[in-house]
Amino acid sequence: MGLFSKSFSPETDLPDLKGKVIIVTGGNSGVGCAAIRHLARKGAKVYMAARSEEKAKAAIEKVQKAGLEPGNGEVVWLPLDYSDPRDAKKAAEVFMEKEQRLDIVVNSAALLLTPFTKTYDGIQEIAVVNYFSPFVFIRTLLPLLKRTAQEPKSDVRIVMLTSEGHRMPPKDCHFRSIEDFNREFKDESFASNRRYNLSKYMGVLHVKELQRRLDAEEVPIIVTAVHPGIVNTGDTSLYLGLSEKCSLHDSDGVQNFAHSAGTFKAPVYAFIANAFFTSPEKGAYSTVFAAAAPALREDVKYKGGYIVPPGKLGSVYSPTEDPELGKELWETTEKILADIEV
Repeated sequence: MGLFSKSFSPETDLPDLKGKVIIVTGGNSGVGCAAIRHLARKGAKVYMAARSEEKAKAAIEKVQKAGLEPGNGEVVWLPLDYSDPRDAKKAAEVFMEKEQRLDIVVNSAALLLTPFTKTYDGIQEIAVVNYFSPFVFIRTLLPLLKRTAQEPKSDVRIVMLTSEGHRMPPKDCHFRSIEDFNREFKDESFASNRRYNLSKYMGVLHVKELQRRLDAEEVPIIVTAVHPGIVNTGDTSLYLGLSEKCSLHDSDGVQNFAHSAGTFKAPVYAFIANAFFTSPEKGAYSTVFAAAAPALREDVKYKGGYIVPPGKLGSVYSPTEDPELGKELWETTEKILADIEV
């Protein structure tokens, strides 16, 4: 059950993906795992990039049982840990040792609501997981993506999952030093939400700037940001009033949170999720639309676009369209990564 239009269907509206190689990060559960099912059923070889081998292999087994029939694609585990940008770079390098092409990258791995914590490099954890590591992962894979994009009949895409939270960054938001990435919001209500929203704001800025740079090089790669909607996975716990002490990763899931919320709140939260949130299977529609639907290649307006359910072009918070702010974010990110030798 859920509030979701059926105007786009992966079963009927996606092309044959045989011969395509795809990476989906955070793919062992939720929207990422559902996207893998849709893409593999169309014949693609999909790498499920995830931290836990045990969880990844269990998820791959479920995908296979759910309908990878003869003639469908395959799903392979790729070790990936976004808690350190160095590990993100290593995962990309390992992938490039295995494959000679890369057609699509879907980044759905994310840290959700978490207490303020800095990593070894002095960068707050949610900024590392949600922005710096994906930046490094994509940056490392770009040479292979560009080579694939030059091949006949190629259709290379980069899809970055985000949320409507990107519309709520600080009003005075700039990215001129590491301190701008480490805003704690400790004197504000819902500080964990504020930090999450800031990380998603950076993600949309990254999409816009990456598309501008690829266009300037005349590289035919489509980059999009995707809001999957209110989905019955870990992402939707943002709507259920998580406490400041609660930390969730993309693999946790709203139902796990609901059942841990206490005797009185648990059934209410579970009812809300089941009654009004869409399933991960349908929640992945916008993601796979951005990843492989022919419509994106047919209309230049989708380049650098913001895709919303059920698979249509939406509008973004206007400051993310600012090329100067996008350039500022990119250049400061590169400087910080150089300082930590990544």
